[in-house]
Amino acid sequence: MRIREWKESDRPREKMCGCGAASLGDSELIAILLRTGTKDLSAVGLSRKLLAEAGNSINGLAGFSMDRLCAVPGIGKAKAATLMAVFEIAKRIESEKLGPRPLVTDSKAAYRIIAPELRNLCHEECWVLYLNRAGKLISKERSSTGGIACTVMDTKKILKSAVEKSASSIIIAHNHPSGNPFPGEQDRKQTKILKEAAAILDITLVDHIIVGKNGYFSFCDEGL
Repeated sequence: MRIREWKESDRPREKMCGCGAASLGDSELIAILLRTGTKDLSAVGLSRKLLAEAGNSINGLAGFSMDRLCAVPGIGKAKAATLMAVFEIAKRIESEKLGPRPLVTDSKAAYRIIAPELRNLCHEECWVLYLNRAGKLISKERSSTGGIACTVMDTKKILKSAVEKSASSIIIAHNHPSGNPFPGEQDRKQTKILKEAAAILDITLVDHIIVGKNGYFSFCDEGL
């Protein structure tokens, strides 16, 4: 049956108008974004199929690239673009809550700033938080993008940007798509190289945050 043939109180749009968005399940919310289904699936059926591809997790779905979304039968570029736009808006709302120049006093504060950018990715990325002398955020920037298993920490590029921004300190962050936030040997080596190079320029490497599926690892908190 098509959604228009459903009982009115069961249709996602009508249900939201009558009971509020919180009354809808994940698949119903996504169905409203998709608007239409396929020849064989309603919009709700298609959204359930899409969620299943992401392990029935909206967070997992938020990490899908345009190509991965479009690889799901029934999801074209228009539907994929709508979903990606919503997920990007959600990230910006979360960032906006922190204010334009948040004070970064510990690993929790750093994680709150960087987590929206990293926690749902299916590949590794390295980001940098540039801080002024008072510990306030100057900017956050993506430094490099890698594959599923690794990314390169570009020391020269990071320090060049730090000097240009007159940053007194930096915090490095990258993600592990596997979900395990614990550092590998390469993570430790790259951190040591960056710390020593930054010190020459009187720039402090405050922390290295590794973002996992349900939390993070802080080199500073662990005494590394």
